[in-house]
Amino acid sequence: MSPFSLSLILALIVSLLSLSFSQPPHGNFLSSLSLSLSLSLTIFFSCFLFSATLINCGATVDTEIDGYLWSPDTEFTSTGTPKTLTTPNVLPLLSTVRSFPISNRKSCYTVPVYRYGKYLIRTTYFYGGINGQHSPPVFDQIVDGTIWSMVNTTEDYSKGNYSYYEGVFVAQGKYMSICVASNSYTDSNPFMSALELVLMTDSVYNSTDFGKHGLGLIARHSFGYQGNVIRYPDDQFDRFWEPFGQNDPTGIISNVSVSGFWNLPPLKVFETQLTTGPSEHLELQWPVGSIPNSTYYIALYFADDHANGSRVFNISVSGIPYYSNLNVTSDGVVVFATQWPLSALTNITLTPAAGSTVGPLINAGEVFSVLPLGGRTTTRDVLALGDISDEPAILSGEGCRIRGKRNLEYFKDFRLQLKTFNLDTSTSCLKIKWQEKKDAFYEINYHACILCIKGLHFIALEKVRNSLQHAPPDWNGDPCLPSQYSWTGITCSTGSRIRVISLNLTGMDLSGTLSPSIANLTALSTILLGNNNISGSIPDLSSLKMLEIL
Repeated sequence: MSPFSLSLILALIVSLLSLSFSQPPHGNFLSSLSLSLSLSLTIFFSCFLFSATLINCGATVDTEIDGYLWSPDTEFTSTGTPKTLTTPNVLPLLSTVRSFPISNRKSCYTVPVYRYGKYLIRTTYFYGGINGQHSPPVFDQIVDGTIWSMVNTTEDYSKGNYSYYEGVFVAQGKYMSICVASNSYTDSNPFMSALELVLMTDSVYNSTDFGKHGLGLIARHSFGYQGNVIRYPDDQFDRFWEPFGQNDPTGIISNVSVSGFWNLPPLKVFETQLTTGPSEHLELQWPVGSIPNSTYYIALYFADDHANGSRVFNISVSGIPYYSNLNVTSDGVVVFATQWPLSALTNITLTPAAGSTVGPLINAGEVFSVLPLGGRTTTRDVLALGDISDEPAILSGEGCRIRGKRNLEYFKDFRLQLKTFNLDTSTSCLKIKWQEKKDAFYEINYHACILCIKGLHFIALEKVRNSLQHAPPDWNGDPCLPSQYSWTGITCSTGSRIRVISLNLTGMDLSGTLSPSIANLTALSTILLGNNNISGSIPDLSSLKMLEIL
């Protein structure tokens, strides 16, 4: 069987349808989202769940940037130290970082999400010399129990740029943990500048089995485009489409007008293209730079602005046939492979087919590494070690964190019980949006206000740690996974069902009491707590049928 026979290659006629990336640390940095999920209301408003979480790492107060409010990170993590950069003329969002101790196995942000929601996650890094060393540290980043990528910002930072990473993952629970972790290359404290989680629609990248895989962005480009990065509002999910200008004298850059495209890629990427003359092939080295030998998701986007003539061509990737006799029209077409092997330098070649009267073209492309998921610790054990507190929830326009336009005056007397909305309590905000008048770009000019659910919050301290003083600082994120970054003192089982089987906290200078929640760790065979100053009674452990050593 051909090594490529398992790769899914699909051509879709669209109708209304780990590498880092760098940018200069100055100028405009805006991130927001207009996509939301509809809710039923008994009032004449259109009500949507706000679908992005914007976290300004190291900030201690809300930070308004270009009219949008970024949250401080203090409610999402309990470890690390906020620091302010002294770098001149740095973007406001990059002016603070959170630095995490190198001694921690991993340090995590825990963010409320919608269970089974598909999220674009973007992490941003700008070192700014916070560790007192010339070069930034190299470390791993983790999503839940999956190692996402290594973070190496050295080259970008040497050029005065910040680095960002994007991935797409489906939430398996009501919270996602995004962590940094020291590896063998780490020589100073890991850090993070910004963290964004954007809720995407189910249709985006839906050929990927997100129950088994995540996606890590390698490259996303608008071909023939030489302007600023294309993002929100052109891309409703605020994906970054970087310019890819080809300095090839045979390449012709022209404008393309395409209407009725489905919002997978933004329409703006079809305004430019790379193309050649009739009977000429088009070849480009893309992605830029060498990539590891692995499996990748590839999506290539095409649209034709020619009213006359036939544009049919064949596509090959590094000499391997990718798609044959692609007929590109003004309707547009997306050709993608869900699992395609790539390595080293990659070439995309477009060759005119027999009878084609115009040369091939390409508008945009995306490449993701396909990441096998590392799994998750069994929910029962996570809940025993972690605590979610749902306090009485009242919607209020007063004193709330406003993540959109400031129209608080419309809501000063607006009060609704949470149950009126039948919301999943894993979220803490609503977006209220209603039409006022038409606008040339959006068709509507709407007012928007984000109402927080008063008192609903996630207590990112584990139940066992809540009852103890001086608990290990790396007790955050998934307790067992990735296995090399499991919690200090925790031993876990292997296989498809991950359980906590041993708790060894001997000689860790712990005090406080032992939480009764330990009785919910029903796979425990060993509990060792000697040489500590734990007081109080021993909880009822009769449910621990497998316990052998206490």
